[in-house]
Parts: sequence; structure tokens; C-alpha cells
Amino acid sequence: MNGVAVAADPFVVKDIRVEGLQRVEPGTVFSYLPVRVGETFTDDKGADAIRSLYNTGFFKDVKIQSEGAVLVVIVEERPAVSQIEFTGIKEFDKDALRKSLKAVGVAEARYYDKALIDKAEQELKRQYVSRGFYAAEVITTVTPIERNRVAIVFNVDEGQVSKIVQINIIGNKAFKESVLRDEMSLSTPNWLSWYTKNDLYSKQKLTADLESIRSFYLNRGYLEFLIESAQVSISPDKKGIYLNINIKEGEQYKLSSVKLTGELLGKEDELTKLVKLKNGDVFSSAQLTQSTKAIADKLGVYGYAFAAINPQPNLNKDKRTVDLVLNVDPGRRTYVRNINVSGNNKTRDEVIRREMRQLESAWFDSEKLKLSKDRINRLGFFTEVDVNTEDVPGTPDQVDVGIKVKEKPTGALSLGAGFSSTDKLILTAGITQDNAFGTGTSIGLNVNTGRINQVISLSNFDPYFTEDGISRFTEVYTRSSRPLFYTGDSEYKIDATGGNFRLGVPYSEVDRVFFGLGLEQLQINTTVNTPASYQRYVNTYGNQNLNIPFTIGWARDRRDSALIPSRGTYQQANFELGTALGDLEYYRVFYQQQYFYPLTKGNILSFNGEVGYGDTYTGKPFPITKNYYVGGIGSVRGFQPGSLGPYDVAANGIRRPIGGASKLVGNVEYTFPIPGSGVDRTLRLFGFMDAGNVYENAPSFSGLRSSYGFGLSWISPLGPLKFSYGIPVSKKPEDRLQRFQFQIGTAF
Repeated sequence: MNGVAVAADPFVVKDIRVEGLQRVEPGTVFSYLPVRVGETFTDDKGADAIRSLYNTGFFKDVKIQSEGAVLVVIVEERPAVSQIEFTGIKEFDKDALRKSLKAVGVAEARYYDKALIDKAEQELKRQYVSRGFYAAEVITTVTPIERNRVAIVFNVDEGQVSKIVQINIIGNKAFKESVLRDEMSLSTPNWLSWYTKNDLYSKQKLTADLESIRSFYLNRGYLEFLIESAQVSISPDKKGIYLNINIKEGEQYKLSSVKLTGELLGKEDELTKLVKLKNGDVFSSAQLTQSTKAIADKLGVYGYAFAAINPQPNLNKDKRTVDLVLNVDPGRRTYVRNINVSGNNKTRDEVIRREMRQLESAWFDSEKLKLSKDRINRLGFFTEVDVNTEDVPGTPDQVDVGIKVKEKPTGALSLGAGFSSTDKLILTAGITQDNAFGTGTSIGLNVNTGRINQVISLSNFDPYFTEDGISRFTEVYTRSSRPLFYTGDSEYKIDATGGNFRLGVPYSEVDRVFFGLGLEQLQINTTVNTPASYQRYVNTYGNQNLNIPFTIGWARDRRDSALIPSRGTYQQANFELGTALGDLEYYRVFYQQQYFYPLTKGNILSFNGEVGYGDTYTGKPFPITKNYYVGGIGSVRGFQPGSLGPYDVAANGIRRPIGGASKLVGNVEYTFPIPGSGVDRTLRLFGFMDAGNVYENAPSFSGLRSSYGFGLSWISPLGPLKFSYGIPVSKKPEDRLQRFQFQIGTAF
């Protein structure tokens, strides 16, 4: 501080004059002076004035003089920062760096301060260290420009990223080092490190990994487990990082007793059943957490949103046992004041709020809150749904509920593709918008101009056609198709024009019944190459048919998510009746059931089963236009789409699958994150086993085709995308194979 206050005898100030100001207003200076006109000026007040003006940060030099009874304040302002630039930056977004520097006080239009620039350099280095660039160097250039301003340029030499080359865990006896390293996200470089970045050290990741190791031991009864030290060292060239973790395992403890105490609200038996820990079991921190959460959730059903369950373990080191006491404090019963929705940049609030079963101004209910979360997840519009509760300050009996969602692109380009040596590339396409204009309604346009299938269809689905939650589905279409594996006969085709209307009526939180009516006009053109099955159909029903089907269905959806299900079940049944109002009198029944079982660390085991059966009620043959088809992704992978089951032979000797009146399909999938990617739900690998076929009459297990394989599942901007490679197991020489397939928008 270079301030100078000229020593003077005390005098009464008749005027104050400020010199040297460029941007700072005189009033600002006056506000910091400890003396006013008419007051007595002293040396102490002069020192205070200099100190106050320096503390503003506006000035680099301050002098105070007197001219008779006039107090003169002479200042030299600090330069203002006119611009901040970066050179050599590749790893970071420059705007993000500007925000981080602003947090330490360096920003455009602020006053230049060398100390703050030094802090800014350290902040930049810290940012690079967090990304593993330990060799990064920052040199700052400050250039004076006109009007007492400066331009600041941060010149960065990023250097090479420092990678973890070795991780050592010392002190482990009960478990191998490889087992403990599997609990860590940090790792040495592997084939996926370019994507996961887990070979780049960060303090936050190490802290999380140490906690993971601690939880691993506590879940296995090692209550005295300690992490004695975690040492991080770097090679002299700053390219390699070494981690040394020293642990002390201690002894394994078993439970000798578990007891509930505190305010149990007369529900001791009900709460005791929720405790997963039993006498004689090895102590498990995970089971303890599950037990306390289950008790808190149960109390939440009765309106106690902030119930606290405090575990008090008492160790007997001689016997290596632990007495566990769970002290229950339910707190006050609360009700919900506000429900706040965030993250929905496109989706309207009402689309989310109408799925809420926990209502505002109602008693808090944890089960209704969980059900609300599941219902929002089942919309299929969001990749993440987080629900939290917050205290309302000053009102201990109220809480606010926060619903935070992360939207996914709901416009989808539906593609199906496959490749075979005979048919080359096979493509289908369509465009849908599942959340049109954020209203929750779905609009679909499907256009296909292929040589086998030509389709134009427009559909609309409104999940809340009425306020009571009755849904409505409408569709109009015109289709021109040729049975599978068309060989070039332009006269041989089936034309269909019609529409469908369906209502869905909810009768529970997870159940819905459907009622539908359709209208379809069919025309079949045949030639000498038409398969005999289609010629028999024309002989029975004619080449022009009117079909008026009535449908009734049921669905039960207990999945935790429609987009990425990890637990729960899904069931649906459908009955379709070709009414006597039309020319086709038939019925079809279909049933499907899916199970999703969560395993550890994002691993999911899922099952799918489908059975369909069709017949007529007039004694006529079942109309071939209503046949089921099996084969390809969505049924039995590894075989060409729709190629399994009965086939017919045309006059030119070409085999053509014709489907069947019944079908049977079963699928098993094991889905898991890509190794090294953590629990990434949007990009996963899977293995599968498929089996199925179609039949002329009743379905059976005889003649099943089966396959196994692997694939990649990705929630892409275009929608849920699956690549699969199927290897047929049980097959016949006449079967058409197609090992590689992909499709967008399918679950199995």
C-alpha cells in the first residue's frame, strides 16, 4: 500500500476535492471517507481513509493532502480488464473456463489485480489436474491498452494427460487385490479407457473408490475395517500416476441380536418384519441400510416424511459378535405443500403432474410418491426421473416435493435393417413423435416405398383423451404388400385400406382394458406365380374382402421404466374378432408376459414369452391375411424377419413363408454395462437366447427354432437402438438365416 497522508495539525474541513478519477464516481470515494465537510480532520482519520479506499480494490495508489482547509484526495485507479483470451486450450470449453475464473474474481470489466491473476492461474492448473493433465503449464500475459485498461491472455501448454499406471492395495488378506480393484472406478488403461476416462486420476473419484472399498468390507462383517492411507505419487515426467492404498481389515463380526427401540407408534411387529438382518448372520452394512430404509419408507406411508432410524452397534470383540439396536424416531407427521417440477424443457408440467399420485395439500405418503415416480418413468419420455423432499423453513409439518426429469429426444426415426446373401439390404422406415409439442400425445407417420411393401399410415395416440385417463388411439392407412420374398411379379400383391379406433380404460394404477373397432378393405391380385395358399384364400373368400374386426384387450404394466426397464413385469392379452358385419369371420387371441430382474451393478436379467392362436368360427380356413409371422429381431434373432414356419411353393419353384395361425416365442436376455463404463444405462451390452416358431394349427414345442447371440443396446437420439448378432442353433436346411440385424424402438 503506497498511500500517503500528509501530516497536519487538526483542522475543520471546509471542502473535499478528489483528483485522478476516470471510471469511479466521486460519490463512491466520499462514501468511504471517515470525515465529512464541517468535521475535524486528524492524522488518524487520514490513515483510516487511505485504508478504506485501498480495501475497495479500485485503486493502486491513494494520497491525502490538505490545501488550507480543503482536503485533497489523489487516487490512481487500477486498470480495468477489457478482455480475457486463452491460447492452447483443447481440453476445455473456453466459456466454461471464463465462468470458473469469474468465481475467483477475474472477469472482463473488473479491476486488474495481480494477486487475483495468480489465483486464476492456479485455478486453471487445478482444472487441468482434475482431468489428469499434471504437466499443464499456464503463462499469463498482461498487455496495457488505452484508457487505463489491460488485456489478459492465458497461454496454456496442456502437455500430455497423466494416466494411472499402477494401483497397489496393501494389507488385504481376506480378499484378493483383483476383487477389491473391481470395486473401484479408477483403473489402469484398458481397451475402453478412451471412453470411460477411468485411467485419469481425480481426487473425487479416489474418494468415491475408497468409500466403495469400505462398503465392500462393511457388507461382509468387517466392522473394524480402516483405510490407513491413500498415497498418490507421480512420475518425474508427470506422465504416470501411482496409487498406493493401505488398509487394515480387522475381524469379521456376526450378529448376536437385533432390537428395535424408540417411538414405534404401536407397529413394532410390522416394523420388525422389515429388518433383513437376522441373528447369526454375518453383519452386512448393505442389509442394515436396506432395513433402515424399509422402516423409514413404511413410516413414510403413514405421513412421517423425515423418520430417522439410528443404528447403534455394540461390539463384543472377544466373541466377534455385534448387538444391534435400531432406534426409531418418526419425527412429526407431515403433509406436502408444493410439488415442483424441473428439467422439462419441452414436456408440459401437466403431462408430469397428471401421473402424480402424491397430491399437494395431502398427507405425505412414500408409497404414492414411489408410484408417481414409476408412472412418470413409464411415460417413456425421460432417461432419468429423480424425486426428493425438502423441509419447508419454519413449518415442521410441511414438505415440498421436487420432481427433476431429464428428457430424451421423443421424435424417432424407426428403422429396421438386415442383410442376407439373397436379398441384400432390407430396410423399413417410419417417423413418430411420442411427445408431440410436449403434450404427451403421439403422432406417427409411416411411409414405405419398397418393392415388397408400400405403406402410408397416420396414427395418433392420446393417453389422456378424457380427464379420467381414458386413452384413445386412431389410425388410417393404405398398404400394398406382397408376401415375403417376392420375386418380381408386379401383378401379385395385396392392397389394404382402412383404419382403427381404440379406447383404453384404466381400472387400477397398473391395469388398463382396451376396446377397439376397425374397418379394412382388402383386394388380392393373383397370378400363376401366386403361392397355392393365397389362391385357396381367394377361392374361399374372393379377391375383395371387407373386414370389420372388434378387439378387446388388457395390459398390466409394473415396470419401473418404459424406456429402460430394470425391474417389474409387463403383461398384455388381446382378443380380436372378425365380425359377421364383414366377409372374414375369425378370432385371434394373443398373450405376452415380460419379467425384469435387477442384479448387481446395472446387470438385468429379462424374460419374454408370447403365444398367439387363431381360428374361424364358421368352419372355413383361417384367413391367411391374419397369420402370425416369426423370425428376426423382436422374435427369434438369427433368422430372416418373418421367415419361420410353414411355407408354400409357387409355380416357379420359389419357397415363400406364409406364416401360421398360431405362434410361440420365448426370449431370455442378460443386459450389462460395457466393462469399465460404470453403470451407464444408455449404452449396454447384452447376450440372448431366443426360441419360437409359427404353426398352422395349435402352438406346440415341437419344431421350435432357437438361437443365441450378443448385441449392443443404445438409447440414441433416434430412439432405443439395438444391434444383434444371432447364431441359429436348431435350424432346418430350408431356413433363411440373417445373423446381423438392428432395429430402433424395440424392447426384445
